Amino acid sequence: MERYTGAFEEAVDGARQQERHYQLLSALQSLVKELPSSFQQRLSYTTLSDLALALLDGTVFEIVQGLLEIQHLTEKSLYNQRLRLQNEHRVLRQALRQKHQEAQQACRPHNLPVLQAAQQRELEAVEHRIREEQRAMDQKIVLELDRKVADQQSTLEKAGVAGFYVTTNPQELTLQMNLLELIRKLQQRGCQVGKTA
Repeated sequence: MERYTGAFEEAVDGARQQERHYQLLSALQSLVKELPSSFQQRLSYTTLSDLALALLDGTVFEIVQGLLEIQHLTEKSLYNQRLRLQNEHRVLRQALRQKHQEAQQACRPHNLPVLQAAQQRELEAVEHRIREEQRAMDQKIVLELDRKVADQQSTLEKAGVAGFYVTTNPQELTLQMNLLELIRKLQQRGCQVGKTA
């Protein structure tokens, strides 16, 4: 008798899973209609069905939420680093202006053109250094964000989310961003049917 009860419960669970799969697939299909037609064409029924299967137990929603939080923290940290550098540069420029003003006030009039020329060269050298430091910081930020994207792609690929793999192809990145947006919209709509059932 217990064997029949277990088989019955498995059949009921299977039917529930199938129903949840269809609900998610239907929700995904309606969300895809909001995307540009070029992306709609790239999201086949099979891809959407695979995505719905990956979303069934709600784990992917949690993974995406965690990745989003990590991304926000990373972006905030990088933004703060850039702000600190800009502030250092502002302080450096102010100190240099102050130094130049004091030197000009203490300078004898006949030496002023020589002093101003030297100060101009110093100012240009400082501005060049500032531009190089900002360029280096911006490159560091871009590389860090690229690494973060690759980590996210890898994590979602390992979680079995359809359409995700490590790539730098702009079209594939845009498609993955659209897939993430679909997942987030489903999450916002409360379609985590795996959790609610």
